[in-house]
Amino acid sequence: MQKSLKEKILVKDKWIKALLMIFFAVIKSAISFLINLIAIFQFTADLLFGGPNMRLVMFSAMLNLYLLQIVNFLTFNSNSRPF
Repeated sequence: MQKSLKEKILVKDKWIKALLMIFFAVIKSAISFLINLIAIFQFTADLLFGGPNMRLVMFSAMLNLYLLQIVNFLTFNSNSRPF
């Protein structure tokens, strides 16, 4: 038997996912801003010192992977929480 609309709306797990989606959308924005700052710094380092900072290259690679996990969660491509 199909669930009624009221039963579908009152599912606790869906509301928890909605709150997590809002939380991770804010985190995604902060990480995107940080990645932009890293890109500007890396460009400046390349101009001034002849190459990017390798520690920041590794850090930004890890940030990019985490950002992908968040985007997959937000777009329902993955149900695993990115933490």
